[in-house]
Amino acid sequence: MAARRTNRRKTKQKKQFTLPQVNWAAMANIAAVTIVLAGVYQGTVWLMDQPIEAVRVQGTFQRVPSVRVEAAMADYLDEGFLSLDLSEVQARLADIPWVAKASIRRQWPGVLEVTVVEEQAAARWGKSGLLNTRGELFVEGATHLPVELPRLSGPEGSEQDVAQRYFELQKKLEQRGLSVVALSLDARGSWQLILSNTIEVRLGSNDIDQRVARLFLALDQVLAADSSRVAYIDMRYTNGFAVGWKPASARKASVHMEVGLESGPHG
Repeated sequence: MAARRTNRRKTKQKKQFTLPQVNWAAMANIAAVTIVLAGVYQGTVWLMDQPIEAVRVQGTFQRVPSVRVEAAMADYLDEGFLSLDLSEVQARLADIPWVAKASIRRQWPGVLEVTVVEEQAAARWGKSGLLNTRGELFVEGATHLPVELPRLSGPEGSEQDVAQRYFELQKKLEQRGLSVVALSLDARGSWQLILSNTIEVRLGSNDIDQRVARLFLALDQVLAADSSRVAYIDMRYTNGFAVGWKPASARKASVHMEVGLESGPHG
Protein backbone atom coordinates (compact mmCIF):
# COMPACT_ATOMS: atom_id res chain seq x y z
CA MET A 1 0.00 0.00 0.00
CA ALA A 2 2.84 2.35 0.79
CA ALA A 3 4.37 1.75 -2.62
CA ARG A 4 1.15 2.53 -4.38
CA ARG A 5 0.75 5.83 -2.48
CA THR A 6 4.29 6.78 -3.40
CA ASN A 7 3.69 6.11 -7.07
CA ARG A 8 0.56 8.19 -7.02
CA ARG A 9 2.44 11.15 -5.56
CA LYS A 10 5.11 10.85 -8.22
CA THR A 11 2.64 10.78 -11.08
CA LYS A 12 0.65 13.79 -9.78
CA GLN A 13 1.45 16.89 -11.99
CA LYS A 14 2.49 20.19 -10.52
CA LYS A 15 0.13 23.19 -11.07
CA GLN A 16 1.38 25.90 -13.44
CA PHE A 17 0.53 29.61 -13.10
CA THR A 18 0.56 31.98 -16.12
CA LEU A 19 0.32 35.77 -16.07
CA PRO A 20 -2.35 37.48 -18.28
CA GLN A 21 -1.04 38.91 -21.52
CA VAL A 22 -0.76 42.68 -21.56
CA ASN A 23 -1.76 44.66 -24.65
CA TRP A 24 1.02 47.17 -24.43
CA ALA A 25 -0.18 49.07 -27.52
CA ALA A 26 -3.62 49.69 -25.96
CA MET A 27 -2.01 50.69 -22.69
CA ALA A 28 0.17 53.18 -24.52
CA ASN A 29 -2.87 54.67 -26.25
CA ILE A 30 -4.74 55.02 -22.95
CA ALA A 31 -1.74 56.68 -21.36
CA ALA A 32 -1.43 59.09 -24.28
CA VAL A 33 -5.13 60.00 -24.14
CA THR A 34 -4.87 60.52 -20.37
CA ILE A 35 -1.93 62.84 -20.82
CA VAL A 36 -3.78 64.81 -23.51
CA LEU A 37 -6.93 65.13 -21.37
CA ALA A 38 -4.86 66.24 -18.40
CA GLY A 39 -3.19 68.83 -20.58
CA VAL A 40 -6.54 70.06 -21.90
CA TYR A 41 -7.88 70.30 -18.36
CA GLN A 42 -4.87 72.21 -17.12
CA GLY A 43 -5.02 74.47 -20.17
CA THR A 44 -8.72 75.14 -19.63
CA VAL A 45 -8.14 75.98 -15.98
CA TRP A 46 -5.34 78.31 -17.01
CA LEU A 47 -7.52 80.01 -19.62
CA MET A 48 -10.45 80.35 -17.21
CA ASP A 49 -8.20 82.16 -14.77
CA GLN A 50 -6.67 84.49 -17.33
CA PRO A 51 -7.47 88.10 -16.40
CA ILE A 52 -9.49 90.54 -18.49
CA GLU A 53 -6.92 92.80 -20.10
CA ALA A 54 -9.22 95.47 -21.60
CA VAL A 55 -12.86 96.44 -22.19
CA ARG A 56 -13.87 98.16 -25.41
CA VAL A 57 -17.25 99.90 -25.37
CA GLN A 58 -18.97 100.67 -28.66
CA GLY A 59 -22.12 102.67 -29.32
CA THR A 60 -23.45 106.16 -29.93
CA PHE A 61 -23.98 107.69 -26.52
CA GLN A 62 -26.42 110.57 -26.33
CA ARG A 63 -28.49 109.70 -23.27
CA VAL A 64 -26.48 106.95 -21.55
CA PRO A 65 -23.59 108.33 -19.46
CA SER A 66 -20.41 106.40 -20.24
CA VAL A 67 -19.56 106.41 -16.53
CA ARG A 68 -22.66 104.29 -15.87
CA VAL A 69 -21.40 101.66 -18.30
CA GLU A 70 -17.94 101.74 -16.75
CA ALA A 71 -19.38 101.41 -13.25
CA ALA A 72 -21.52 98.44 -14.29
CA MET A 73 -18.47 96.67 -15.74
CA ALA A 74 -16.15 97.46 -12.81
CA ASP A 75 -17.50 94.66 -10.61
CA TYR A 76 -16.58 92.00 -13.19
CA LEU A 77 -13.06 93.03 -14.16
CA ASP A 78 -11.42 90.77 -11.56
CA GLU A 79 -13.10 87.64 -12.91
CA GLY A 80 -11.47 85.26 -15.38
CA PHE A 81 -11.65 85.99 -19.08
CA LEU A 82 -13.47 82.73 -19.87
CA SER A 83 -15.23 82.21 -16.55
CA LEU A 84 -17.11 85.52 -16.79
CA ASP A 85 -20.88 85.03 -17.18
CA LEU A 86 -21.64 87.22 -20.19
CA SER A 87 -25.44 86.93 -19.83
CA GLU A 88 -25.24 88.27 -16.28
CA VAL A 89 -23.18 91.27 -17.40
CA GLN A 90 -25.55 91.96 -20.29
CA ALA A 91 -28.51 91.95 -17.91
CA ARG A 92 -26.66 94.36 -15.62
CA LEU A 93 -26.01 96.75 -18.49
CA ALA A 94 -29.61 96.50 -19.73
CA ASP A 95 -30.81 97.81 -16.34
CA ILE A 96 -29.14 101.16 -17.00
CA PRO A 97 -31.72 103.82 -17.95
CA TRP A 98 -31.88 104.51 -21.71
CA VAL A 99 -30.13 101.23 -22.58
CA ALA A 100 -32.28 99.23 -24.99
CA LYS A 101 -29.86 96.38 -25.60
CA ALA A 102 -26.34 95.38 -24.60
CA SER A 103 -24.20 92.64 -26.08
CA ILE A 104 -20.75 91.37 -25.06
CA ARG A 105 -18.29 89.13 -26.87
CA ARG A 106 -14.81 87.89 -26.09
CA GLN A 107 -11.95 88.97 -28.30
CA TRP A 108 -8.77 86.96 -27.84
CA PRO A 109 -6.61 87.58 -25.97
CA GLY A 110 -8.29 89.05 -22.90
CA VAL A 111 -10.46 91.73 -24.47
CA LEU A 112 -14.20 92.19 -23.91
CA GLU A 113 -16.09 94.07 -26.62
CA VAL A 114 -19.25 95.71 -25.28
CA THR A 115 -21.89 97.12 -27.66
CA VAL A 116 -24.62 99.31 -26.19
CA VAL A 117 -27.76 100.35 -28.10
CA GLU A 118 -29.71 103.27 -26.68
CA GLU A 119 -33.47 103.51 -26.44
CA GLN A 120 -35.23 105.75 -28.93
CA ALA A 121 -37.86 107.84 -27.20
CA ALA A 122 -41.05 108.06 -29.25
CA ALA A 123 -43.26 109.97 -26.83
CA ARG A 124 -43.61 111.39 -23.36
CA TRP A 125 -45.86 109.50 -20.97
CA GLY A 126 -47.81 111.28 -18.24
CA LYS A 127 -45.83 113.77 -16.19
CA SER A 128 -42.33 112.33 -16.37
CA GLY A 129 -42.32 109.04 -18.29
CA LEU A 130 -40.92 108.13 -21.68
CA LEU A 131 -42.11 105.54 -24.18
CA ASN A 132 -39.86 103.85 -26.72
CA THR A 133 -40.72 102.94 -30.30
CA ARG A 134 -42.29 99.69 -29.08
CA GLY A 135 -44.67 101.53 -26.78
CA GLU A 136 -42.82 100.42 -23.65
CA LEU A 137 -42.39 102.69 -20.65
CA PHE A 138 -38.62 102.60 -20.22
CA VAL A 139 -38.20 105.68 -18.00
CA GLU A 140 -40.76 106.58 -15.34
CA GLY A 141 -39.15 109.59 -13.68
CA ALA A 142 -37.12 111.40 -16.33
CA THR A 143 -35.47 114.61 -15.16
CA HIS A 144 -35.43 115.96 -18.69
CA LEU A 145 -38.29 115.41 -21.13
CA PRO A 146 -37.70 116.29 -24.81
CA VAL A 147 -40.33 118.93 -25.48
CA GLU A 148 -40.50 118.02 -29.16
CA LEU A 149 -42.02 114.62 -28.35
CA PRO A 150 -45.81 114.17 -28.28
CA ARG A 151 -47.45 113.86 -24.88
CA LEU A 152 -49.40 110.64 -24.29
CA SER A 153 -51.33 109.68 -21.20
CA GLY A 154 -53.71 107.04 -19.91
CA PRO A 155 -54.48 104.72 -17.00
CA GLU A 156 -51.67 102.59 -15.60
CA GLY A 157 -51.00 99.62 -17.85
CA SER A 158 -52.43 101.27 -20.99
CA GLU A 159 -49.08 102.49 -22.33
CA GLN A 160 -48.87 100.14 -25.30
CA ASP A 161 -52.53 100.59 -26.27
CA VAL A 162 -52.16 104.37 -26.29
CA ALA A 163 -48.83 104.16 -28.11
CA GLN A 164 -50.30 101.88 -30.77
CA ARG A 165 -53.17 104.29 -31.36
CA TYR A 166 -50.66 107.15 -31.58
CA PHE A 167 -48.53 105.35 -34.18
CA GLU A 168 -51.60 104.64 -36.31
CA LEU A 169 -52.81 108.24 -36.17
CA GLN A 170 -49.37 109.71 -36.71
CA LYS A 171 -48.77 107.70 -39.88
CA LYS A 172 -51.96 109.01 -41.47
CA LEU A 173 -51.49 112.56 -40.25
CA GLU A 174 -47.98 112.80 -41.65
CA GLN A 175 -49.44 112.18 -45.10
CA ARG A 176 -51.45 115.37 -44.59
CA GLY A 177 -48.62 117.47 -43.20
CA LEU A 178 -49.91 117.16 -39.63
CA SER A 179 -48.87 115.34 -36.47
CA VAL A 180 -50.13 114.40 -33.02
CA VAL A 181 -49.17 116.84 -30.27
CA ALA A 182 -51.08 115.06 -27.50
CA LEU A 183 -53.19 111.93 -27.14
CA SER A 184 -55.03 110.89 -23.99
CA LEU A 185 -57.19 108.02 -22.82
CA ASP A 186 -59.19 108.60 -19.65
CA ALA A 187 -60.41 106.08 -17.08
CA ARG A 188 -63.76 105.76 -18.87
CA GLY A 189 -62.09 104.75 -22.13
CA SER A 190 -62.63 108.07 -23.89
CA TRP A 191 -60.01 109.28 -26.40
CA GLN A 192 -58.96 112.84 -27.14
CA LEU A 193 -56.10 114.26 -29.20
CA ILE A 194 -54.59 117.58 -30.20
CA LEU A 195 -53.14 118.09 -33.65
CA SER A 196 -50.13 120.15 -34.63
CA ASN A 197 -52.47 122.79 -36.11
CA THR A 198 -53.97 123.19 -32.59
CA ILE A 199 -57.24 121.42 -33.45
CA GLU A 200 -58.65 119.38 -30.57
CA VAL A 201 -60.34 116.14 -31.63
CA ARG A 202 -62.83 114.38 -29.38
CA LEU A 203 -63.17 110.73 -30.35
CA GLY A 204 -65.11 109.42 -27.36
CA SER A 205 -65.11 105.77 -26.29
CA ASN A 206 -67.17 103.91 -28.93
CA ASP A 207 -66.47 102.86 -32.52
CA ILE A 208 -63.05 104.51 -32.47
CA ASP A 209 -61.82 103.07 -35.76
CA GLN A 210 -64.93 104.27 -37.62
CA ARG A 211 -64.68 107.70 -36.04
CA VAL A 212 -61.01 107.99 -36.96
CA ALA A 213 -61.86 107.14 -40.58
CA ARG A 214 -64.59 109.80 -40.51
CA LEU A 215 -62.13 112.29 -39.01
CA PHE A 216 -59.72 111.99 -41.93
CA LEU A 217 -62.60 112.22 -44.36
CA ALA A 218 -63.63 115.47 -42.67
CA LEU A 219 -60.09 116.85 -42.74
CA ASP A 220 -59.69 116.02 -46.43
CA GLN A 221 -63.06 117.01 -47.84
CA VAL A 222 -64.84 119.37 -45.47
CA LEU A 223 -62.33 121.28 -43.36
CA ALA A 224 -59.26 121.47 -45.60
CA ALA A 225 -59.90 125.09 -46.56
CA ASP A 226 -60.95 126.26 -43.09
CA SER A 227 -58.74 124.15 -40.78
CA SER A 228 -56.92 127.23 -39.45
CA ARG A 229 -60.23 128.52 -38.07
CA VAL A 230 -61.26 125.27 -36.34
CA ALA A 231 -60.97 125.04 -32.54
CA TYR A 232 -62.22 121.47 -32.12
CA ILE A 233 -63.84 118.58 -33.94
CA ASP A 234 -66.30 116.41 -32.03
CA MET A 235 -66.58 112.95 -33.59
CA ARG A 236 -68.92 111.54 -30.93
CA TYR A 237 -71.86 111.26 -33.30
CA THR A 238 -73.31 108.21 -35.02
CA ASN A 239 -73.05 109.46 -38.60
CA GLY A 240 -71.35 112.84 -38.48
CA PHE A 241 -69.36 115.31 -36.45
CA ALA A 242 -69.54 118.78 -34.96
CA VAL A 243 -67.06 121.60 -35.43
CA GLY A 244 -66.26 124.31 -32.92
CA TRP A 245 -64.79 127.43 -34.48
CA LYS A 246 -62.28 129.78 -32.98
CA PRO A 247 -63.70 132.97 -31.38
CA ALA A 248 -63.28 135.04 -34.54
CA SER A 249 -65.75 132.78 -36.34
CA ALA A 250 -69.33 131.82 -35.64
CA ARG A 251 -70.14 128.98 -37.98
CA LYS A 252 -70.74 126.11 -35.59
CA ALA A 253 -74.52 125.95 -36.17
CA SER A 254 -74.20 125.94 -39.96
CA VAL A 255 -71.79 123.03 -39.88
CA HIS A 256 -74.25 121.02 -37.80
CA MET A 257 -76.85 121.47 -40.50
CA GLU A 258 -74.49 120.71 -43.40
CA VAL A 259 -73.46 117.28 -42.11
CA GLY A 260 -76.91 116.37 -40.83
CA LEU A 261 -75.91 115.62 -37.25
CA GLU A 262 -78.04 114.32 -34.47
CA SER A 263 -78.95 116.51 -31.53
CA GLY A 264 -76.03 115.54 -29.30
CA PRO A 265 -72.81 113.54 -29.08
CA HIS A 266 -72.54 109.97 -27.85
CA GLY A 267 -69.75 108.25 -25.96
